[in-house]
Amino acid sequence: MNDDEIKNGGFSRRDMMRVMAAGSMLATGAGGLLGGARSAFGAPAPKKGGKIRVAYDAGSTADTMDPAKGSAGCDYIRFFMFYSGLTQLDASLTPQMNIAEALDTTDAKTWVIKLRKGVTFHDGKALAPADVVYSLSRHKNPATASKVKSLADQFVDVKATGPNEVTLTLASANADLPVILATPQFVIVKDGTTDFNAGIGTGPYKVKTFKPGVSTVGVRNDSYWKPGMPYLDQIELIGISDNAARVNALLSGDVHLINSVDPRSTQRIASTPGYAVLETKSGLYTDLIMRRDNPLVGNPDFVNGMKYLFDREQIRTAVFRGYAVIGNDQPIPPGHRYFNASLPQRKVDLDKAKFYFQKAGAIGTTLPPIYATPDANGSVEIAELMQQTGAKIGMNITVNRVPADGYWSNHWMKHPLGFGSVNPRSSADVLFTQFFKSDAAWNESGWNNPKFDQLLLAARSETDDAKRKQMYGDMQVIVSEQGGIGIPSFISLIDASDKRLQGFGSIPSGAMMGFSFAEHVWWNA
Repeated sequence: MNDDEIKNGGFSRRDMMRVMAAGSMLATGAGGLLGGARSAFGAPAPKKGGKIRVAYDAGSTADTMDPAKGSAGCDYIRFFMFYSGLTQLDASLTPQMNIAEALDTTDAKTWVIKLRKGVTFHDGKALAPADVVYSLSRHKNPATASKVKSLADQFVDVKATGPNEVTLTLASANADLPVILATPQFVIVKDGTTDFNAGIGTGPYKVKTFKPGVSTVGVRNDSYWKPGMPYLDQIELIGISDNAARVNALLSGDVHLINSVDPRSTQRIASTPGYAVLETKSGLYTDLIMRRDNPLVGNPDFVNGMKYLFDREQIRTAVFRGYAVIGNDQPIPPGHRYFNASLPQRKVDLDKAKFYFQKAGAIGTTLPPIYATPDANGSVEIAELMQQTGAKIGMNITVNRVPADGYWSNHWMKHPLGFGSVNPRSSADVLFTQFFKSDAAWNESGWNNPKFDQLLLAARSETDDAKRKQMYGDMQVIVSEQGGIGIPSFISLIDASDKRLQGFGSIPSGAMMGFSFAEHVWWNA
């Protein structure tokens, strides 16, 4: 979008349709998001058959098939295996139509969703508007305890307006709606579903078995609405939290695809015949959380001191072996179209750190320990580097390393100092709404900034892209300077696979093709 396309008078329907068409948002994509790219490079044509095992780096008894409850990448993989979203993201993070055939709007506030015909649930029921109304509306109900309630709160009205049509009215205009609807939690379930363990959806695979914390097995849905897809007979998803064990499982042939490869393991995998490493530059970040509800840690001077302890270049090279870019304590990565390049880069500065710690009364006192876990990429190493750097100025930093299993339910956001790990989000609005809005469930530091909240709502409604970019730029300044988190780097996603697994590529919204590998890959034995 540019100033010539979107006038101050607002969106006309013609403007919106032209902008959406230019971004390929109205492409049906029935052949698969990456289908054209595959044939262009002369790759072998996809073939049907084969079974694979996939090891993800997380898995616990909290594993879920309820889209509203999902908060881990392994949950998102399940959602995209068994359910379908109205839209889905391609390799450029452009939203493509999925089980929605079109999204039509004149003002970016009222959206008419046309549903694709011929889509059926795994039990044979045809997709209907009531399913979409139920699926989107349940996230608004506080009793659902949806992880995306902060996003769904902008859905003021969702109603069926025709045999194949749903009208979604937002609280205020949001040009990002097609992107938001590709969020994993917004996949479509059957109207009235309360027990999700059967995973009855319209997705490419059907549930064979689901054992939380053990494994998930899906078998091909022969009635999938995309012609010829999916390709595999069966996919089994298991959790292996330990990197070395995950790599060993791949190289021994026990599994065929893994995520979250430790950069130190990449050379070993790449040098083993028959195996490949895939790097995807992304907005993934591991962040230091400093809770505002603790009088010492929540002190803005303490927060500033901690941000000046990050040796960002050392973190990039030593912790992530170069598979990262330097961050600046705000969540929009370099390369994102709304990245604020004019924000001065904060660098390690022990004099400034000491100044701020002294102001906060933190030197010589007993500090709460930093909770770190292997499941927040690099957090243990980052905490240990901060411990060493802090010791040079009299800071007594201790590190509590806790296992990956149970970290997110037992420790994340529950200690004064800890680490988070935030998967890439396709839109600045989604990222800021889920993690930085004052009332967001995942507002990690518990900060509250009315000016930020106002800018977030204003940016959402702004259809002039240059003005929108300025607003997001201002929000990055506020988070970097005043937020209660530190982001030292943005981490590349590193997956690795058996080379016989074909069709695997990059979708930067998350590991394993933005968690949607299941419908794209095939086995070329």
